[in-house]
This record gives sequence, C-alpha cells and structure tokens, in this order.
Amino acid sequence: MGQSNLQVRIAGSSILRYGLAVILFVVALALALLMQHFGFHSVELPLFLFAVAITAWYAGVGPTVVALVLSIAFFDFFFTEPRYTFYVGSSDVPYFVVFIGFTLLTAWFSAVRRRVEQDLRRTRDHLESEVAQRTQQASLLDLTHDSIFVRDMNFYITFWNLGAQELYGWKAEDAIGKDSLQLLQTVYPIPLDDLRAELLRTGRWEGELERTTADGTRIVVASRWSLRRDAQGQAVAILETSNDVTHRKRREEEIQSLNHELAKRSSDLEAINKELEAFAYSVSHDLRAPLRHMAGYTELLQKRVTTALDEKSRRYIAMMLDAAKRMGTLIDDLLAFSRIGRAETQKTR
Repeated sequence: MGQSNLQVRIAGSSILRYGLAVILFVVALALALLMQHFGFHSVELPLFLFAVAITAWYAGVGPTVVALVLSIAFFDFFFTEPRYTFYVGSSDVPYFVVFIGFTLLTAWFSAVRRRVEQDLRRTRDHLESEVAQRTQQASLLDLTHDSIFVRDMNFYITFWNLGAQELYGWKAEDAIGKDSLQLLQTVYPIPLDDLRAELLRTGRWEGELERTTADGTRIVVASRWSLRRDAQGQAVAILETSNDVTHRKRREEEIQSLNHELAKRSSDLEAINKELEAFAYSVSHDLRAPLRHMAGYTELLQKRVTTALDEKSRRYIAMMLDAAKRMGTLIDDLLAFSRIGRAETQKTR
C-alpha cells in the first residue's frame, strides 16, 4: 500500500518524476565510476539498466526516455572504447540494443502492472458498492464502458451492463437469465472445474478467455472474476469485468511470426556465410600450389640463364616474378577475407 501511494505521488508531479530519473542516473554513474576506480569491471551496464528499470517502474515513459538517453550517452562516453568520446562503433551496438530492449520490456511490464492494479481497484470498489447498496451499484455499473456482468453459482446471468452489451452485442433483456457458458461459448485456458476451485479458494481469478459475440465473431478478452459471499460466507455470485484484447493478441502473434521469420533468415544467412568462407578457403588453397611452382621455376630460370638473356628477356622474367608475388598477395587477402566472419572488428585508418 505504501509503495502504491509512493507511485501515485511521483506520478502526480512532473518535477518529481524527471528528478527521480536524473537522480537515479547520477547514482548509477557514480557507483559505476567508483567500482571502476577500485578495479571492478563490467558492473556499469547492470547499474544503468537498474536505474532505467526503477525510473520506468515509478516515473513513467517520459522520465524513462530521459534516463535511457543519459545512460546510453555516458555509458558510451566513460566505458566504451575509445573512451571520453561519444563515438559509437559497431561493437557498441549490442549494448545499446540491450539498453533499449530492456527499457521497452520494463516499461511494458510497468504499464501492464499499473493497468492490472487499476482494474483490481475498480473491481474491489464495485464489489464494496454491491454489498452496501445493490441498487445504486447496478446503476453505477451500467454507466461504465467496461464489460461487467454478474452470474449466480450455476453461471446464469443476473446482471448485464451497457459495457457488456457494447462488447458482446446482446442487450440486457436478451442476456439476463441465460446460461453464460452457452451464450458466450467461452473457451477457458484451464478446465472449468479447476477454475471454479481456484475462485472458491482465493475469491478471485483473472486470465484471458476466448468468446463469441452476438454476430458470431470470436474475440479474446482479459477477464477478472470476483466472488461475492453472503453473511454466512456462502458463495452466491460471480462478478466479472472484461476488456477486449483481440487486437493486442493479434499484434503479439504477428510479432512472434516476424521473430520466427527473422530467426530463419538469420540462420539462412549464417549458412550462406559459412559456404562462402569454405569456398574462398578452398579456392585460395587450390591456387597457391600452382603459383608456387610458377614462381619457383621462374626463379630457377632467372638464376641459370640470366647472363645469357638480353635486357628485355630479363625484364620479362622480373615481370613474371612480380606478377606471381602480387598473385600470392591476392591469395593471402582472399584467405583473410574467408576468415573475416570470425575475426574481431578492429578500427584503423
């Protein structure tokens, strides 16, 4: 509860949010420099990532971007070669990818967590209102755009708000009194008996369900169930709130498909590179043997008949030796090229 209040206070003030981002970055930078001074290396990246994660958790998107930019810039300035410059080499790219990927993941997780907490608070408020004044609660639930309906323990619908009508397509008079299992044709992620057992044990359940609307469309909803008990502690009703997440699920499936395609293309590219390396290695070795023979016999010829040849013939022999030497250099370069995929990148003029 104290942590939630702290988040609310920080989220309500832009100065506190951006100030928190700067302070966390400064602390991470100071600790990283101090660790480096005492001989501890490779700790700066976790420190900066931790600062960005805390900023995303408490301060939101804007301060997180500030913390991320500062962390990337000063990580590059102090801890990557060449130091004390903002030069970005190819070897630095993985660090920046880690920074950005970790920040996106943390920001997404924080946003989901806040949304879940807000949904749970709304559900709790609705339940408390239902216990206190059922009639007033019904009118209030009917005003919200969230899908909310109530079922008895046999899954017959007893309340159906406008949000449920907008989401599923049935009016209240068409839904109330119907068996929700048959009406919505729900597909559950776990056996229904296990779900009911968890609901009776904990008083709540949440997860994603697949349902059918009045026009036959299949949708995915993020559903939250809360159990209502009477004064004797007996379970009497289930209140459910749900939101349509069909588009989000489709985006997630598209992203997963793109990731699989990217992995396949990367694997194909790696195989092609290996074939190219093997080809270059084989060709360079096959060329080296006849070239050695050409150069060796030309040198023997030069030693034996150089005095009997005129200037023009000697120049021909010298040109043959020079060409063989240049060909040897080209073969060496070809061998070096075949190994370039395994060599460490080195910057040079």
